[in-house]
Amino acid sequence: MTGLLDFVSDLPLVDHHCHGVRTGDVDRGGFERMLTEADTVSPLGTSLFDSLIGLAVRERCAPVLDLPKHAPAEDYLARRAELGAKEVNRRFLRGTGTTDYLLDGGFLPESLTTTEEFAHLADSRAHDIVRLEQVAEDVIKGASAASFAEDFAHELDRRTVNAVGVKSIAAYRVGLELSGERPAGAEVEAAAGRWLARIEGGEPVRLADEVLHRHLIWAGIDRRLPVQFHVGYGDSDVDLHRCDPLRLTGLLRATRDTGVPILLLHNYPFHRNAAYLAQVFEHVFADVGLITHNAGFRAPAILAETLELVPFGKLLFSTDAFGLAELYHLGTALFRQGLSDFLRSALAADALSEVDAIRLARLAGHENAARIYRLERK
Repeated sequence: MTGLLDFVSDLPLVDHHCHGVRTGDVDRGGFERMLTEADTVSPLGTSLFDSLIGLAVRERCAPVLDLPKHAPAEDYLARRAELGAKEVNRRFLRGTGTTDYLLDGGFLPESLTTTEEFAHLADSRAHDIVRLEQVAEDVIKGASAASFAEDFAHELDRRTVNAVGVKSIAAYRVGLELSGERPAGAEVEAAAGRWLARIEGGEPVRLADEVLHRHLIWAGIDRRLPVQFHVGYGDSDVDLHRCDPLRLTGLLRATRDTGVPILLLHNYPFHRNAAYLAQVFEHVFADVGLITHNAGFRAPAILAETLELVPFGKLLFSTDAFGLAELYHLGTALFRQGLSDFLRSALAADALSEVDAIRLARLAGHENAARIYRLERK
């Protein structure tokens, strides 16, 4: 890897999809569990430090904790414990150059910082992204089939008063092959009735109905809020073959005239497909969050593959960091590395001017997100 271009090193960033951090200390097992999308760390004698993300922690995070690059995992964890979670979080979050964080608080909220706590810890602005399924699952507990749609609408209005966007995790529940048709009221009522019957039969309160997922998405669109979709790589709850963004094509065609932005998150290993969709649909945007820190030193290659098709005005930055402040640092540092490497190669090939390179870096780093989420008005 080469050194960063100066205008990329100093580039302000908007992290348009992330989560809160843990404020308590963690042991080695807890630390390694948050390095992976797996449910547990393998019990067969392996370690997540023996992976690209583990190597990246030792290479890029160790110096932030006053350790030499590639410090052994044991030394790293000992130093982390010595400093304490508060100081570790402060060092990593405040060193990213991120001006705004857009937090999805819908996953394990009880174990992470709130949006307000996060903003104070990071000394940056933080904004809410409302997870649609969380709202629906809270509402269904006190609703009837007939009242669900109205109750959901009222609760969504309440939770999005200060939010800058909404998010769908349909990929985890039913896959991304969603019909583009807005469900009729009778369809929604019937689907809510089926869901209530399953709950009354002892099943968990977990939304997994294609009709209701579509209803939630259209509710977000009706409120003129950008709609984020989890796409591709995730934990073991995902059937990855159903998470190719190309499966969203029908829904994208149906929503393009609304003018509401659709944000495709993560996308790996379908990042080239997401780049294609962002190119051909005017309201679609993409990032390569989550895989950036997981791929370690290979992350720049994945960003370069995405940039083969995605217009710079359609690319956003995100980390999808969760729990560990190290993941914000890694996601940010590796994005800067990939963007710098890509632009440096383009400059060397005389494919653009330095003026162009600076402008394109600003678009991807923060200007696209500020425009889409209307952050300049906040």
